[in-house]
Amino acid sequence: MNFSLSSKAIASTKADSLVIGLPEKGTWPASTTQADEALDGLIKTLQKNGDISGKNATTRTVPLSNQPWSRVVVVGTGNDSDRTQATYRKALIAMVGALKDGPSKSALITLADTAVTGTDAVSSEEARLNLIGRTLEEQLYTFNDYKSDKPAARKLNKLVVTASGSGKGLKDAFNLGLATGRGMNFTRDLGNTPPNICHPEWLAQQAKRMAKENDCIKTEVLDEKQMEKMGMNTILAVGKGSTQPPRLIVMEYRGGNPKDKPYVLVGKGITFDTGGISLKPGAGMDEMKYDMGGSASVFGTMQVLAETQPKINVVAVIAAAENMPDGGACRPGDIVTTLSGQTVEILNTDAEGRLVLCDALTYVKKYNPEAVIDMATLTGACIVALGHHATGLLANNDELANELLAAGERSDDRAWRLPLWDDYQSQLDSNFADMQNIGDRSAGTITAACFLSRFAKEYRWAHLDIAGTAWHSGKAKGASGRPVPLLVNYLMSHAGK
Repeated sequence: MNFSLSSKAIASTKADSLVIGLPEKGTWPASTTQADEALDGLIKTLQKNGDISGKNATTRTVPLSNQPWSRVVVVGTGNDSDRTQATYRKALIAMVGALKDGPSKSALITLADTAVTGTDAVSSEEARLNLIGRTLEEQLYTFNDYKSDKPAARKLNKLVVTASGSGKGLKDAFNLGLATGRGMNFTRDLGNTPPNICHPEWLAQQAKRMAKENDCIKTEVLDEKQMEKMGMNTILAVGKGSTQPPRLIVMEYRGGNPKDKPYVLVGKGITFDTGGISLKPGAGMDEMKYDMGGSASVFGTMQVLAETQPKINVVAVIAAAENMPDGGACRPGDIVTTLSGQTVEILNTDAEGRLVLCDALTYVKKYNPEAVIDMATLTGACIVALGHHATGLLANNDELANELLAAGERSDDRAWRLPLWDDYQSQLDSNFADMQNIGDRSAGTITAACFLSRFAKEYRWAHLDIAGTAWHSGKAKGASGRPVPLLVNYLMSHAGK
């Protein structure tokens, strides 16, 4: 797909489709007024006659003749008074839906001057262009690598977005949005890849390929022998039941001052989770290929950094394993010594994510990090608490937590903070080891984070539980690409500082 920005007058720009935004109530944006004038008042007439309403996220395609465009796509943008970032994004999604499988080969999109008054997050044109770029890439995504009959190629191949000028800030914002969308799509590709192909060594190969294709990325992969020598016994315990050996994957992006402390991203990479000996129910188990969603989002974020090359240092660590049951698998009741030296009584082998993460969180201390953020499809309890709209956030530092929450709001990739009080720690008490890997049925998301917090005491740390946001079920089944937008927004807010 060819994407570009243009500051030329609408009437002088040819395209198969002209896309305009129409409020249900409120002031028309300048681009819509210009389009209406070029069309001799057609938009105003259609709205007055009730043929188009402006209701948010509705679309209407109107054929044209003797114009620079073959049709105009009218996208409803709702009311000026309550147009939030979320409703604006819904309108953008509806716009792509109206274009992507239609007859147009090219489209001119004029929605960047639609005012968003319900939030400060996209109050600037730069922020709206960023969101438009990301949404275009995200909504044009397809995954049909394993279908015998490939769908016909789309006719749409050129999208021009209008902007008020040609300044560097506008171009950078749009390009960052496109890059973020591509990073999300890379995350989705990894998540959607079947588990007989996507296993720990395959993930390691993707990291090596990223380093080969991008000089700014350096990759190191630790195998099971190296991890055993170091004492990473919890990662090894999770992978014992599988014929696919675990891997610890390290990727470094060094775009900042060499003396600057790196921001560290840690991803859970359980490429398939049967639950191990604590076997999961069979229904829906196919979706456990998405249990590497944390690692996939780390990959996607690193891809954005490689493309945009901001002035910041970032280290990514992925703890990859496959959780399977066999005669060599770890058992409920086993006690394992972690890399930190603390011992863990494994009461449930299906609480394996925290086991691979705890060794990774100990490992990253070597980088003297500015902050550490781990992300994991960790607990079903997070879905019970927050559903599929918000990522769960827990942290040992208020400033870090607030920055991540703000990044989620700015990027419309929202998180919600849960408490990490010491009151919950006692649920992990064990009669036989320093701790057990599960608590009781209450506060499962919090006790999982409490477990991780015991390995993250020496730096600023936040945990993102993406169990409810990393993928979609049902008819729209597939990886979502979250929380790549949140992570990119957070890192970019610190770039160059």
